[in-house]
Amino acid sequence: MKSKNSRLDSIKMIISSKEVGSQEELLQELAKEGFQLTQATLSRDLKQLKVAKAASMNGNYVYVLPNNTMYKRMTDPQSASDMLRHNGFVSIEFSDNIAVIKTRPGYASSLAYDIDNSNFHEIIGTIAGDDTIMLVIREGCTRTRVKQALSHLIPNLNQ
Repeated sequence: MKSKNSRLDSIKMIISSKEVGSQEELLQELAKEGFQLTQATLSRDLKQLKVAKAASMNGNYVYVLPNNTMYKRMTDPQSASDMLRHNGFVSIEFSDNIAVIKTRPGYASSLAYDIDNSNFHEIIGTIAGDDTIMLVIREGCTRTRVKQALSHLIPNLNQ
């Protein structure tokens, strides 16, 4: 059985990558990812994630994640399981003892949580938004060491 956190992450990925207008559609997408749940459970999950409905470009109402005021959609959607396998990672850039990680919409806080709980010596802490994470790097740690540490959580970091 897949965990609740995994299910919540899949919901975020599906909503970020597809225009989903009903709970029935979302249940079907989750079933494709291997999740079997009731409408009541999905309703509670959507409430916990603070998911709302907003008008899309074509006038239909679709689910959106909080902080998505511009209604972000990916142009080349992948399956939720593919995105989860890569932790939503998009890119990383460095400036002195700070690194900025870009993620897919709605995934930054989850990845930052994983980074913080991994207790990497190289990383003092993180601050996360919707699709951006700022990492504070310990003095004296090289970019290579930081990338090596992060590669345990982000398999596609060096691609």
